[in-house]
Amino acid sequence: MASSVGGMFPGQQPPGGLPVGVPSGPGQPAFPGTANRVPGNNTLVDELEASFEACFASLVSQDYVNGTDQEEIRTGVDQCIQKFLDVARQTECFFLQKRLQLSVQKPEQVVKEDVSELRNELQRKELLVQKHLSKLHHWQQVLEDVSLQHRKPTDLPPPGPLAFLEQASASLPPAPLKPN
Repeated sequence: MASSVGGMFPGQQPPGGLPVGVPSGPGQPAFPGTANRVPGNNTLVDELEASFEACFASLVSQDYVNGTDQEEIRTGVDQCIQKFLDVARQTECFFLQKRLQLSVQKPEQVVKEDVSELRNELQRKELLVQKHLSKLHHWQQVLEDVSLQHRKPTDLPPPGPLAFLEQASASLPPAPLKPN
């Protein structure tokens, strides 16, 4: 089974007849690490990187910028993106196959990883619950403070433009009644 998932690491053969991106030419941007590739010794990671670089190069290439045929530009970009997606799927498949091999050879390792993930999730959710509880206690305290303020009689005058006069007239003795 190792030969069917080869091509991921140096020394293994690439999985199939997908061509690898050509090193950048004079009008194309160069990326670090592209110059030292050996054409016959590419891994799946190298192919993924090369296809990504080809996608990027096709978007910034002077040929496409100066080109007038929009359909040709679209076709070229679509082909680069499709190649990148194909290599990405191959890379995903490689890792899924390695995961399957690991689960067959060492099932206890998979269980340990699952337990670890569940513990991490539980811890994260516990922190979230604590955060919400602290917010809840804070707002309960705010509501309690507000309700206590409304229950206490205040010595402040009622709001309004005549508040001072209303307060002053309330402290005066009642006026004597005039006989009619």
